[in-house]
Amino acid sequence: MNTKDLLDQIAFIKEIDKVKYIQRKTKLFNSDRCENDAEHSWHLALMAIVLAEHSNEPIDVLKVVKMVLIHDIVEIDAGDVFLYDAAKNHDNTDEERLAANRIFGLLPQKQAEDFIAIWEEFEAGETNEAKFARSMDRLEPLLQNTSNNGGTWKEFDVSYDKVYEKKSVIKEGSKTLWNFAEGLINESVEKGILKK
Repeated sequence: MNTKDLLDQIAFIKEIDKVKYIQRKTKLFNSDRCENDAEHSWHLALMAIVLAEHSNEPIDVLKVVKMVLIHDIVEIDAGDVFLYDAAKNHDNTDEERLAANRIFGLLPQKQAEDFIAIWEEFEAGETNEAKFARSMDRLEPLLQNTSNNGGTWKEFDVSYDKVYEKKSVIKEGSKTLWNFAEGLINESVEKGILKK
């Protein structure tokens, strides 16, 4: 046993506990309580397992689960950026890169390299696994907002066009889930919880 590696792994485990304190804007289903990043990542992991059969292409489900579990860890340092934030771009930032290097760098070198590679793959969104993982990341808040009578859409005056644009990423990973999501978006307009 390599004691240094074990101590590094324990340091990482302690550090990532901070994910539980990062509040997202989106509320839990049928709730007025904001979700935290840990709850979000856990939910995406289960969604990936349950919905994997709807992926456009064959995927390594374990890899998708790893992606969704670690994709927001960088927010410990970089903070959560609201998907519809008009002032700050939601894309990968220099802050997130520094955070990834610092936080994943707590791990033994080989593990750190593996985690950074998985995080980069998710961010690039080019592989089948990354496309499906990103679909989960966009679908969950959509489901939450529809369960909360518009949720953050109403709270932050988000338009139909913006929702449609941001959520259309779902089709890259699953046309089936996109068809479902598109139906929910259009129903939300009909119900008056999303402005067209």
